[in-house]
Amino acid sequence: MSQDNSSSPATAPAKNGNPQRKKGLTTVAVALILGFGAYSAYEWLVGRHFEKTDNAYVQANVVQITPLVSGTVRAIHVDDTDAVKAGQKLVSLDPVDARMALDQAQAQLGQTVREVRTLFANNATLQAQVRSREADLLRARSEAARLKDDVGRREPLVATGAVGKEELEHARAQLKTAQAAVAAAEAAAEAAREQLASSQSLTDGTSVEQHPNVQRAAARVRETFLAVQRNELVAPVDGWVARRSVQLGQRVAAGTPLMSVVGLQQAWVDANFKEGQLARLRIGQPVTLVADVYGDKAEFHGKVVGLGAGTGAAFAVLPAQNATGNWIKVVQRVPVRIALDAKELAEHPLRVGLSMNVAVDVKDQSGKPLSETVAAGSATATKVFEDQDRAADAEVQRIIQSNLGRAAKPVANAPKAVAKAHRNTDALHGKA
Repeated sequence: MSQDNSSSPATAPAKNGNPQRKKGLTTVAVALILGFGAYSAYEWLVGRHFEKTDNAYVQANVVQITPLVSGTVRAIHVDDTDAVKAGQKLVSLDPVDARMALDQAQAQLGQTVREVRTLFANNATLQAQVRSREADLLRARSEAARLKDDVGRREPLVATGAVGKEELEHARAQLKTAQAAVAAAEAAAEAAREQLASSQSLTDGTSVEQHPNVQRAAARVRETFLAVQRNELVAPVDGWVARRSVQLGQRVAAGTPLMSVVGLQQAWVDANFKEGQLARLRIGQPVTLVADVYGDKAEFHGKVVGLGAGTGAAFAVLPAQNATGNWIKVVQRVPVRIALDAKELAEHPLRVGLSMNVAVDVKDQSGKPLSETVAAGSATATKVFEDQDRAADAEVQRIIQSNLGRAAKPVANAPKAVAKAHRNTDALHGKA
């Protein structure tokens, strides 16, 4: 009996187990099952309709500002982080040399116009000279014909003695002189006609304004006029100044990078998706983006607009050489361009290079595949240089018309362009 009493307490825990531990394990198992079920349901109902990546960065057009002419920097009007508008002055170069070249070209154009006017005026003079020579020829021929008739009448009368032989010889001598005069008049008339033809060959089919000599001189004026205007470097687009490297007094050559203007108003996102994620991406699919700089405070919306032409590794400075040595497959990524909503971008400005979290809704598969992207034409353009071109044309017309002795013909939008060009020139010279 004592043996049975001593064994019963020891065997009781083994039979009953630990109820608390069993209950905890059951709770964990149920939670795992419910969690897995919820995750599976979410992936089936929601998650499988999205392609996501956090390998995405903001991009924008970075416009490099370089001079078209060489010169010495005399003024810098902006600095890094400054916001600028299209057409705003950025850098001024010393225009003295360009101004002198323009003065010479303007004088040469005026002289050329007057020389060409002389060519046209000479045509009228030469035409009058031709008419005068032809009149002389007609008069000489008439005189020669009269003398020939006189000789013809006297010759029969010599035999009858009515006219002396000496008188006949005298008449014949006068006839020869008249015939020589006719030949001389013919030569003079032909020379006058040739001189007229030579002069007309320089003016036929054109006007003073369109004469090749005038056009050549006008091209030189346009070239030098634009060279003066190009001493003022202006912003081609709206944006923010970055990477300013130019300094006062620096001698810069054409094409030297001076600074950059970043057009953040047209920023986009390059989302680097894995190659296995591209199959379901389509043009026009909606995209939801979150920037690390704003966190969950701001949500951006956009759409897929294109696919990069190659992977990041293909365009690297040192591309991978997978055909040599040991090889380990690495999943490649391809940049997918995402256009952003302009209103949201204005409310929450972004900067180039900022990180983005991207989620593309791929539920709608009706759009074109990324491989069928079609170019939509020129995406960007600037009109800030058109005023300079119009001002150059107006300046040429002003010089031509003033040397023609009549009022200049109006050029479309020229008054504003010329006034602006003159203001720029005065500013370059330091005038009030």
